[in-house]
Parts: sequence; structure tokens; C-alpha cells
Amino acid sequence: MALPRRRSTSPWAEAWRRFRRHKLALYSLGLLGLMVLFVVAGPWLWPLTVSDIDFRARLAQPSLTHPFGTDDLGRDLMARMIYGGRISLAVGLAAMMMAVTVGIVIGAIAGISRGSIDAALMWLTDLFLSLPQLPLLLLLIYLFRDALKNTFGPEVGVFILIVVVIGGFRWMPVARLVRAQFFSLREKEFVEAARALGASVPRQVVRHILPNSLGPVIVAGTIDVAAAIIAESTLSFLGLGFPPDIPTWGRVLFDAKDYLDIAPHWALFPGAAIFIAVLTINFIGDGLRDALDPRRVL
Repeated sequence: MALPRRRSTSPWAEAWRRFRRHKLALYSLGLLGLMVLFVVAGPWLWPLTVSDIDFRARLAQPSLTHPFGTDDLGRDLMARMIYGGRISLAVGLAAMMMAVTVGIVIGAIAGISRGSIDAALMWLTDLFLSLPQLPLLLLLIYLFRDALKNTFGPEVGVFILIVVVIGGFRWMPVARLVRAQFFSLREKEFVEAARALGASVPRQVVRHILPNSLGPVIVAGTIDVAAAIIAESTLSFLGLGFPPDIPTWGRVLFDAKDYLDIAPHWALFPGAAIFIAVLTINFIGDGLRDALDPRRVL
């Protein structure tokens, strides 16, 4: 009697099955999806905008008219949270993509190379790791903010500057991780077979080594998103992020610092949004780590 054939499962389907076993990561993915839907679809669902001012409703508590309350000018905080969420999340994703791209390129070159190239790239990585990040972030923004604002406009210019600056200081862990993965994978049998069949070095990297090293990189990328959101919020809180008329979660929190005693709701909602976004992204990264780890049996 013939044995029943076992259904084959793709690696991504198996990773999704493992990820669903991590309940906190699954719930965090759903909650983060709701936050993204809230900030993307919010302008079409909520009639008020960030520029609507009602002096009669200054520092109003949360109500049906203003679910998140208002600020010192009577501007609706829910509208400002929706607008600022798009910027904060976009900064986190864009900075993560830049950091991961630069890290993969440098780590792959170092991992496939030997000798002086590897040593030089790792020396560069160690140099960036040793630099004090926050003072350099403040210095670079102070030096280049006005030039980029004049070239691209106040919102786009500051967005480009913050993404480049934050992403430029987050690629080093990814580069080290990719380099370590390349050292482990370049001596495996399937890479040796491809090399024996005449595959060029770029083909070995693109078709064989890099796809098998992306699991840890994806996990590191989720951590970079959370770190970028915190960095942007820190810069906005210090008054060196986006202009005052462009609300981000960090900027709304900065504006609320002088009214904590009479309007605590003003700081509560942006602080909670930052906390929830970072927490859910970290839980998603934890779930991806378990799902993409081939040594873990669930």
C-alpha cells in the first residue's frame, strides 16, 4: 500500500505558521495595522484638520466633539495625532529601509571579501559605532536643516534630513549581522556547488547567500523602525525636528510639556501612541525572530 504523500509547505508558509503561534506578536501585528489604518484613513473619516482653531475650546478635555481633547489654541488633538502619525511612522519605515539597505550592502561586501576590504569596512563600522549619536544628530540637523528646507520645502526637506541622519546611524548592527551570516553561509555545500558550477561571485551573493541571510535582517529591521520612531520623537521634543506647524507625535508631546498640570491629556495621547507603536513593533520583531529561526521547533 502506498504511503500518503506529505503536503509540502513553502518556507514562508511555515514561517507564518510559526509566527501565529506567538500570540503577543500576532496581536501586536493587528494593533499596529489598526494604528496604520487610523493615520492613513483618518483624514477621510474625521472632519477636523490640523489648522482648524477654536479659541472657545482651548485645552478642552476629551469629549465626543474632541475625542483626544484640544491644545492651547483649540486645535483638535485627534486631527493632529492622525497627521503626525503618518509622519512619525513614515520616518520610521524610511529610516529603517535606508539603514537596512546600507547595512546589507556593506555587510555583504565585507562578508564575501577577504583581507583588506573586509578590514576596512569593519573599521568604518566600528568608527560609526563609536560616535556619540545624539550630539552628532543635533549638529547635522543644525548645519543642514536650513539648506534642505530652502531646496525641498520645510516638510520634505526636514523629512529627508531626519531620515538620512537617523538611517545613517542605524546601519552598523545590520552590517555586522549580514557579515556574520555571510561568513557562515559562504562555506556551505550549496554555495560550494554553485561555485563549482561556475557561478560568479555576484550570482553567489544574490541567488544563494543573501536570500538565506535575510531572516535575521528582517528582525533587525523591525527594531530599527522602533528606534527611528523614538529618535524622531526625541528630535521633535528637543525642537530640532519638523517645524512647529507640522505636528508629529514628538512635536505634540513637546508642545504639551508646559501644560501637564492643567491638561495632562495633551501629553497622554502622543506619549501613548509612541509607546504602543514601539512596543508592538518590538513584539513583532520578537515573533519574527522565533518564526525565522530554523533551529527553533514549535
